[in-house]
Amino acid sequence: MKFIVSSTYLLKHLQILGGVINNSNTLPILDNFLFDLKQTKLTVSASDLETTMSSVLNVDSDNEGVIAVPARLLLETLKTFPSQPLTFVVDDNNTVEISSNHGKYALAYADGAEFPKAVELANPISTTILGDILSTAIQKTIFAAGNDDLRPVMSGVFFQFSPENLTFVATDAHKLVKYKREDVVASQVTEFIMPKKPLNLLKGILAGSESEVVIEYNDNNAKFSFEDTELICRLIDGKYPNYEAVIPKENPNKLTISRTQFLSSVRRVSIFSNKTTHQIRLKVAGAELNISAEDLDYSNKAEERLTCDYQGDDMQIGFNSRFLTEMLNNLTSDDVTLEMSLPNRAGILTPADGLDEGENVTMLVMPVMLNN
Repeated sequence: MKFIVSSTYLLKHLQILGGVINNSNTLPILDNFLFDLKQTKLTVSASDLETTMSSVLNVDSDNEGVIAVPARLLLETLKTFPSQPLTFVVDDNNTVEISSNHGKYALAYADGAEFPKAVELANPISTTILGDILSTAIQKTIFAAGNDDLRPVMSGVFFQFSPENLTFVATDAHKLVKYKREDVVASQVTEFIMPKKPLNLLKGILAGSESEVVIEYNDNNAKFSFEDTELICRLIDGKYPNYEAVIPKENPNKLTISRTQFLSSVRRVSIFSNKTTHQIRLKVAGAELNISAEDLDYSNKAEERLTCDYQGDDMQIGFNSRFLTEMLNNLTSDDVTLEMSLPNRAGILTPADGLDEGENVTMLVMPVMLNN
C-alpha cells in the first residue's frame, strides 16, 4: 500500500478529525486515525464510539488497503513540515514509512480491521440546511446547554424540525435559548437531542460555509454530510422538557437599551457582587435603568445609571450576572429588549435589530430573589 499526498492538505483534514479523539480512550485502537485507501480516494476516520467523523481525500495512488495510524504522532509530525508532497509506504514489518523532501519517518501501525465500524442509519429522515445557518444555530444555543450528568437530556441541544420552521433549543434550567429559522424547513415534524461534542465540531467547521449540509436522522443516530466530510453521532436518549411552558406569554414591562452599554455596565458592576450568588439588581423607573450590586461580607458595592427606553411599571428584579453576561455576549445586535412581567418571573431577552429575514432569537433568564 502506497500513496502520495500534500502535507498541508492532509494536516488540514486531520486537525479537524482530531477533534473527535478523546485524550484517554477505553479502546487503544481509538487513539488512531483509520486510513482506508481505494485507488485515488483516501478515507480518513476518527471515532470515540459515540461520534465518528470521516473525510475523503484525493491522493496519488493505485493501491488499496486499510491501516490504523497513531493520531498524535502523525499530527505532531505533520505540523512541522512546510508544504510538500509526502509519500506513505506500508511495509510488511508493521510500520508505515513517510518520506519527505528531507527524510524518512517510520510509525508502527495497527490492524485497520480492529477499528469500530461507523453506524449505518436505517430508514433515516433527511433535511438540508446551509452550513453557515447550522453553525449560527449551534453557536447561538450551545452555551445555554447544561453540564449536569444527572439530567443528560439538558446537556444537549434540542432540534425541532417541521414543515413551518427549524427550531433549536438549549437550557440548563437557569437560562434558555430558543433559535428559530422560518426560511429553512423540513419535510415532516420530528425532534431529537444532539450532544455537545459533535455540535462543537460542526460549529467550528461550518462557520461561514456556503455548502449544503444534509442532516439524516432516526431514533438513535444523526448523520451530517457536507462536501467531502461525514459526521455520525449517537443522539441523547430521553424526552426534552416542555420549554414552551416556562416562557412567560404576558410581559407588559419592556426595556430597550444599547447592548454594548448594558453589557459593559453589567460586567463592571458584577465585579462588586457576592462571589457565590453573582447577584445584580436592575431597577427601572421612567427612562432610567439603575444597575447595582453589593457584597455585604466585604462591604463592596457598585451602582450605575443608564438611560433606556422603557414602557411599563417601575420595577426591581435580580439576575445572576454571569448568565446575563453570557447572553448579551452571544447576541450581535446593537440594541436589545428585555421583557419582564414580575420580579419572580423569567425575563425575556431578544435582539432589537440585526436579524436575517426569518431568523428569531429568544433568550430567557431566570431571576434571583432579591433580599431587600
